[in-house]
Amino acid sequence: MTAVWPAMAMAVCAAAAFGTSGALQHRVARRTARRPGSRFGVVRSLAREPVWLASLALNGTGVVLHWIALSRASVALVQPVLVLDLLFAVLGASMLRRHWPDRIVVLGALLCAGGLAAFLVLAEPVPGHSVPGTGETLLVGGCVLAVVAACLAVAARFPGTARTLSLASATGVLFGVTAGIAKLATDDLDGGLAAMLTHWPVYAVIVCATCAFVLSQYAFRAGVAVAPALGVMVVLNPLAGIAVGALWLGERINAGPGALAGEVFALGFTAAGIAVLAKRAPAAERRPEITPERRTSAEPGAVGVHE
Repeated sequence: MTAVWPAMAMAVCAAAAFGTSGALQHRVARRTARRPGSRFGVVRSLAREPVWLASLALNGTGVVLHWIALSRASVALVQPVLVLDLLFAVLGASMLRRHWPDRIVVLGALLCAGGLAAFLVLAEPVPGHSVPGTGETLLVGGCVLAVVAACLAVAARFPGTARTLSLASATGVLFGVTAGIAKLATDDLDGGLAAMLTHWPVYAVIVCATCAFVLSQYAFRAGVAVAPALGVMVVLNPLAGIAVGALWLGERINAGPGALAGEVFALGFTAAGIAVLAKRAPAAERRPEITPERRTSAEPGAVGVHE
């Protein structure tokens, strides 16, 4: 157990890096969205922002820490810890806004992260050993395309929260699918780099990961607050990965009656957390920032800046 604690510390640091990166990306995406002509070419517009580029470096640091944690502990121990990135994102967004975190938003983040962590612990995903056939690949690919297309259709038709959550849903699903395909790519790597480069999984990983990343930036642009979008991404990423693993790679989860009841209960907590975030976080985010001028005007006897 002593050897596991360094891995857990790495996982917490990775979650902090991912959450802070998400908060920074959301802030920059919202600011650039107000510029004329910035609706399209989102990555080109964001790439001009030093803070956004710094967030990518922070995200890369999180990836490295995540890999180190996985090299020292099992996936079942590391992945539940990583869902803390949602809480770190909420705290980071509040710091950027110069506000104390909204208590209800923090509660929603805890419900969301805690429910997902409990689900992963109860599910106990077991790695599979099967190689998907062409028919299974086409079936899973068709289902993923249908889900993503439906999410994009909702995003195009409905503004506001519906657009944010639908874009975030498409992002989470694509990231989860990317994880499943990455498993195939790493298996190909056992035969050498040439073997990996001559098979399709590595290229599918690049395409899916790129699409998911771009959609995440659009989701951040669409949402007033970072918590609802990131909450949906955090939840759907592992759930989509587990579903793809079960349907495509022969992976299994704990399906005993007690475990299933606990998993459903945990997902209920997660859904409640997302509902709280979707309703409360935008209102909390619209509060004005505490600037030096506002702080001065709020002091007794001070002259207000708007007088």
